[in-house]
Amino acid sequence: MGAQQVAERFAELYGAQPEGVWAAPGRVNLIGEHTDYNDGFVMPFALPHQALAVVSRRTDGVLRLHSAEVEGGITELRLDGLTPQGDENWTAYPAGVVWALREAGHAITGADVHLSSTVPTGAGLSSSAALEVVIALAMNDLYGLGLPRWKLARLCQRAENVYVGAPTGIMDQTASACCEQGHALFLDTRDLSQRQIPFDLAAEGLRLLVVDTQVKHAHSGGEYGKRRAGCEKGAALLGVDALRDVPYAGLDEALARLGDEEEVVRLVRHVVTEDHRVERVVDLLRSGETRAIGPVLTEGHASLRDDFRISCPELDLVVDTALATGALGARMTGGGFGGSAIVLAEATDVDTLTKAVEEAFATSGFTAPRVFEATPSPGAHRLH
Repeated sequence: MGAQQVAERFAELYGAQPEGVWAAPGRVNLIGEHTDYNDGFVMPFALPHQALAVVSRRTDGVLRLHSAEVEGGITELRLDGLTPQGDENWTAYPAGVVWALREAGHAITGADVHLSSTVPTGAGLSSSAALEVVIALAMNDLYGLGLPRWKLARLCQRAENVYVGAPTGIMDQTASACCEQGHALFLDTRDLSQRQIPFDLAAEGLRLLVVDTQVKHAHSGGEYGKRRAGCEKGAALLGVDALRDVPYAGLDEALARLGDEEEVVRLVRHVVTEDHRVERVVDLLRSGETRAIGPVLTEGHASLRDDFRISCPELDLVVDTALATGALGARMTGGGFGGSAIVLAEATDVDTLTKAVEEAFATSGFTAPRVFEATPSPGAHRLH
């Protein structure tokens, strides 16, 4: 739906014209998985799929929320009654952002909100971060808060960590808030320094496909938290603030110091090598060797599958089939346990690759995947 359509729906719901329409995208992470909560490096870019928010201010301490994608009417919440982890519905994400802004001392007095999103849910493409960021940007503009994008991302992360109760890192919200069209975002999650790296695949005759396996994941589930706790244990055993501080050149020595802590060894090895992979991809892209990033992406999948152990049969099938059909590289993307994989390919091979993956899923009895092209798109912005 376009800005005009969602604005008209807002007027139908609330009986008044909105003050504005905002958009925030989902994201694909090119490389750098499970490094963000280890103070490491990530490299996402924004998708054309986005969440739209139509918003007007209120002055009575009431937050009213409606989603085009959720059956049911308007949900009405009192701002002074917002309680962390007290809401298990979709409304926890926008309400959590308002809570986080108020907790940070910003005088939000209420809002009427209508939301619509084209970001696939449960696909590892940050539908929740898009929802959070679009609300944060709308409140920032309407209430004249003057917060920079990186700070909005931090507040959105706090909303998801504390209010929703999902132990996610900072990457998704920063990508949605800060990405630029035609670029991938090289982000240092420790100090939030950013570099926009040109990533114009079409100009080089390349495409990046996203294959949504249709296997849903839940980040707030226990497995994600276990991996994060294991990484923190590894950092503590090695005497560093975060695994980011373990040098790639000293990895073997660090792993030897962990002794028989087999699970921790695997987690540490993935994070340290994945940070190194991000740096390699940045160097290759900056030197114009875009095709050469393919094998690095594939290495990342092997690490996520074998060391971090968060892949699944459907994701492995996408990667194996794509590589066997001539892809330059492929890997799972996102938090894991389902979701999506990405495939780097020559533009001329897209149809053949897509057909091969679809046929492989049918042969295996899996639900048909959704395949689409990922084009580096703008970050969050006001539409109207």
